[in-house]
Amino acid sequence: MLLPITLTLAAGCALLNLWLAFRCARIRVGSKALHGDGGDPLLARRMRAHANFTEYTPIILILFALIELALGSPLWLWIGALVYVVARAAHGIGMDADHPTLWRAGGALLSWIVTAALAVTALYVAYHATRAVPAPPAMAAR
Repeated sequence: MLLPITLTLAAGCALLNLWLAFRCARIRVGSKALHGDGGDPLLARRMRAHANFTEYTPIILILFALIELALGSPLWLWIGALVYVVARAAHGIGMDADHPTLWRAGGALLSWIVTAALAVTALYVAYHATRAVPAPPAMAAR
């Protein structure tokens, strides 16, 4: 299978996106706020958690896909994908509070760590690792 990590991560992110959206929708229906947050502070925080997820996730999926194409599917990349999904769920839970929480801070910090690690890996692959590899492992004939 081509890109098993990225496909699994994309599926996990899609489900997490639906969960974050559902959390907003439940409050929106209950408060009859058709647009915006209707002045509900919890809905505003949940909307921001959902928006934050959708801001970070596209670049993460792109980095995972390109790194996986270049290097294959190493265990550390699987772990990074799991950490990202758990971190974003934790951030969403932490955003419910009206004060700083370990869930929110930890989720954000882990997301940043995964993003930075992927960026460094992508630069390494672009300028070092691929020079010795004629074809990406994921696309090489087996």
